[in-house]
Amino acid sequence: SSRTMSTSKEKETPLMRQYNQIKKRYPDTILLFRLGDFFETFGEDAVVTARVCGITLTKRNNGAGADMPLAGFPHHQLDSYLPKLIRAGHRAAVCEQLEDPKLARGIVRRDVVEVVTPGVTMYDKILDARRNTYVAAIAYLQTKNGVIAGLSFADVSTGEFTVCELRAEDVFSTLETLAPAEVLVPKPKYGELLPLLEKLPDKPAVTRLEDWIFEENYARDILQRHFKTHSLKGFGVENCTVGLAAAGAVMSYISDTQQGKVSQLRSLRLYVPEEYMTLDAATRRNLEITFSMNEHNNSSLVNVLDETLTPMGARLLKVWMMRPLRQRERIEQRLA
Repeated sequence: SSRTMSTSKEKETPLMRQYNQIKKRYPDTILLFRLGDFFETFGEDAVVTARVCGITLTKRNNGAGADMPLAGFPHHQLDSYLPKLIRAGHRAAVCEQLEDPKLARGIVRRDVVEVVTPGVTMYDKILDARRNTYVAAIAYLQTKNGVIAGLSFADVSTGEFTVCELRAEDVFSTLETLAPAEVLVPKPKYGELLPLLEKLPDKPAVTRLEDWIFEENYARDILQRHFKTHSLKGFGVENCTVGLAAAGAVMSYISDTQQGKVSQLRSLRLYVPEEYMTLDAATRRNLEITFSMNEHNNSSLVNVLDETLTPMGARLLKVWMMRPLRQRERIEQRLA
């Protein structure tokens, strides 16, 4: 088999060798590979892209004997096809040409300039101005009193970054309230968590990460380095051990997708679920808080009350309505 491997390697074109090296760094991600005026996708990525975007699937003879599926679109149509892939729950890596092909010696230098995922995007065409786009992570810890869950969620477009700890059985209702676009889970827990997450009314994309990304020590290290602090005491989350494990996974994931540019996350806040009334999906639907039963006009409560002037104001109002407070003093503050 080593002989057949070596012969197919010799037949691999320099372009496909470059593609394969970049693709290896982005598993579970559709690689949009810039070739001249087109973004091309190959293999399994092409099959998915053709289906989701409604474009033609063709074949390319890549020199290795096997015909490879191929699907592409003109580069100026990225704004219409990229949101389709993300809304269908896929991650996409945009790989650009880093030099002018006319000036290139040999193969044109290419690399990934951004990774866009359902929960991590700065892309205006994907962001919903009227609701938060959260990426959330769940970590678990077995204690003598049962299982504790750590939950962290962030919105890179607004800089909100939050952490909490709760009983394992309360994870579902909290996620239902938050409606994250993407949930990060440790690989060993994926099989167990997938059926639960698929029951969420807003159907988040579920992304598996290596187990070590959810380790508390790794989390403290990555968070302290990001915030340039020696501890996390100043944020009031120092004792939130399994919560920090989840926050570390969120920070690590955002940092990877944003090529290390995460300066908008300036603080880490403790989220205390007990401070809010839990509204499950059925209650929210029956009270028509964000969704109206009348299909002819959107007379949901949020729509009737929303006189905000900016997308940030609209998002904040919606968050407040989805998470009613339980303490009178804070309720009065909000009303004021």
